[in-house]
This record gives sequence, C-alpha cells and structure tokens, in this order.
Amino acid sequence: MSEYNLCEPNQSAYKRYHSVETGLVCVLNDILRAVDNQNIVIMLLLDLSAAFDTVDHSVMLYRLPHDVGGVETALH
Repeated sequence: MSEYNLCEPNQSAYKRYHSVETGLVCVLNDILRAVDNQNIVIMLLLDLSAAFDTVDHSVMLYRLPHDVGGVETALH
C-alpha cells in the first residue's frame, strides 16, 4: 500500500500506532472544534460490512492485478 501511495492520510486501520480509538478521537475532535466555532455538524454513517458480498470475485481477481498492480503474490 505504501509503495503505491494508496493509504488515506486519515486511515486508522492497518496502520502502525493507529486504531479504532485514534479514529474516533479524530472524529470527536473535529466535531467538538466545529461546535466550538458555532458550525452545524452533520454526520453520515454508512454500513459497508456486507459490501463485498455483492462483488463478483472473478471480476475482482482479474481487475486487481491490472488496475492496482503489484498484488500477484498476495492473490496466489
């Protein structure tokens, strides 16, 4: 992920010294700062827990090496 610069700067999972807790602290901090600045806060949450249940795995396995690259070893 690092080699191809695919990591999001605010990603908390699978990143050294980051966890769900650091992600929640970041979100809470953003909310509190917005409220302190008298801004309106709207939070939209999406449940993607079943997102890959609808993916055609044969298409995904074909596209990963072609679109992302460098994943052949992981796929095998």
